[in-house]
Formats: sequence, structure tokens, C-alpha cells
Amino acid sequence: MPYDPVLVQPFRDELISAGVRELRSGSEVDEVMNDKSGTLLIVVNSVCGCAAGAARPAIRKALLNQNKPEKITSVFAGQDLEATARAREYFVGLPPSSPAIALYKSGEMVHFIPRHRIEGRTGDDIANELVMIFNKFCAEVKV
Repeated sequence: MPYDPVLVQPFRDELISAGVRELRSGSEVDEVMNDKSGTLLIVVNSVCGCAAGAARPAIRKALLNQNKPEKITSVFAGQDLEATARAREYFVGLPPSSPAIALYKSGEMVHFIPRHRIEGRTGDDIANELVMIFNKFCAEVKV
């Protein structure tokens, strides 16, 4: 059973306000995954404490970097069940994880941060890792 939408809305808004596009259905996930051009970030958002204390703050901070993915998206585990299940199908060979952060370049996963690499770390530490991979794989996004 999905979480109460009223409960999770602030957690959604935290990423939406940073420019993250929510994917709410399996077809929306397929749409972005089928476009293999450029770079794509998929965040598996969650209600858990490590999402609130580390993952979402890290994503918000990393997205201030000059180099960042061209497409920045999220699915919400425990809320958007179909979208989350579909996104996880693209995480080939990896067990389900929430929160999680995946970076794709030209349709290939180039970096993945599962829950066990989020727990126990600070948002700043994760943001630094994201900035490093953005600088390696992503072009400067002109505003």
C-alpha cells in the first residue's frame, strides 16, 4: 500500500524545487530511458531518514554544480509503485534500493549509489561524490 500522498509531498517538493522532474508512471520512466542521448540522473526518493538527512540534501547541493546531468528525474519508492518498479528494471543486476542515485550517459549506467552507500554518510560527502561524477560525465549546462 502506498504512503499517504500528503505525508510524502514535502519530500517530493524538496527535489522538485531543485529542478528534478518526477516520473510518476512506468511509461514516463520508459520515455526518459528510451532517449539514450546525453546524461540522465534517476533518484529513487524515499521517506526514510537517510533520504531526508543525506540523499536529498546531497542532490540539491550537487545540482548547484556547473556540470550536471541534462535530464534530472526521480521516482518515489513506496508511493509511485509502478514508476519505481520500472526504474529498478533498468538497474540491471542491482538489488532494489531506496534511496538510490543512478547516473546514465548515452543510455549506459556509469555510476550508482545504493542505500548502503548513503546510510551513515553526510549530505556533503555524498554531494562531493556526485559533483565528482558530474564533472567526469556531464557537460556544463548553460543557464
